[in-house]
Amino acid sequence: MDSETAATVFTDPRAYADNERFYAATALLRRESPVYLVEHPKYNPFWAITKHDDVMTISRDAGLWINAPRTALGPKPKDESRQDIPIRSLVQMDAPDHPVYRHISADWFKPLGVRRLRARIEELAKRFVDQLADLGGECDFFVDVVSHYPLYVIMSLLGLPEEDFPRMLKLTQELFGADDEDLARKGDKQAHMAALIDFFQYFQTVIADRRANPTDDLGSVIANARINGELIGEMEAAGYYVLIATAGHDTTSSALAGGMHALLEHPDQWRRLSGDLSLVPTAFDEMIRWVSPVKQFMRTATEDTVVRGVPIAAGESVLLSYPSANRDEDVFENPDAFDVGRSPNRHVAFGFGAHYCLGTHLARLEGQALYAELVPRLRSIELAGTPEYMETLFVGGPKRLPIRYTMA
Repeated sequence: MDSETAATVFTDPRAYADNERFYAATALLRRESPVYLVEHPKYNPFWAITKHDDVMTISRDAGLWINAPRTALGPKPKDESRQDIPIRSLVQMDAPDHPVYRHISADWFKPLGVRRLRARIEELAKRFVDQLADLGGECDFFVDVVSHYPLYVIMSLLGLPEEDFPRMLKLTQELFGADDEDLARKGDKQAHMAALIDFFQYFQTVIADRRANPTDDLGSVIANARINGELIGEMEAAGYYVLIATAGHDTTSSALAGGMHALLEHPDQWRRLSGDLSLVPTAFDEMIRWVSPVKQFMRTATEDTVVRGVPIAAGESVLLSYPSANRDEDVFENPDAFDVGRSPNRHVAFGFGAHYCLGTHLARLEGQALYAELVPRLRSIELAGTPEYMETLFVGGPKRLPIRYTMA
């Protein structure tokens, strides 16, 4: 395999469903071409950044490297259409707007704000482990359990009715799974945009309701936020909702399911965790590193610069490969080993810098609560079929994880 062949993993959704192929390719790129120009007829050119330190350096400098206009990799028409879409979420914003809008919900996601949710999260963790017990010893761990648990947490935070949760799950899977024929909206060539439009129509109703009947949930905080003295625009509020409602649960579900898959592939680590529940926090962080649910974000240079000796011109874009950075041999000892006690764990699965994931503390609390409840109650567990991963270019993890188990 040469660098040109290896770099095809970034433009092929199937590569992210094939861990062996993806990690072999990115290991080669880190070794031979850590800053590599990818040219593909379907996509505008970009530089693939595969080393941990380069991802960190670029993420730190939000002035030199901006999110707009190319937030994530997409085909050429998508790059062009972004200019015409009046909707922006935090991931599309740069300073001075980004810190102002981020502040709206920041207190809800800080450690103190998240700790207030501990009782509710632990209640939901028990509820879904009880549901696992009720399924009778065989199920799809992703479909039946962990695709729902973080969804219930984030929807409760937003104050949305439980009867709407299945709709939110389906729309999220259609949005992030637009490149996967099992998940994409059938018969719709613009599946991604169609799912996004449905999201916005739903949240426009929520905005109107929260403005007319404000409550004490995060949904009301967003709908009634003031930006420079003016009520937040409807499009910006809707973008805020979509970001929290999708990224707020889908990434955590991927880490929970991918983490279970890793434990089943590494039974020594399962035994280690079962014998010492104090390892749950480091184990979940290792699951996040291992899965890296957010596959990439992009940044665009505002002026001519150099990355690892490679000149990059103003206006050119880089793709930050988080899964590759999280297997960097220069940063992680035995990076291809799954280690529930890994410490320190300098993974960048939550990003870094100004756009560091808002929900980091919430995701950790959710993951730790579920595994702290689950592990002591499992007497045995094994795969009951072949796991399958989502074909994606952006966010994803397992889409099927069949298991067989016995519980106390």
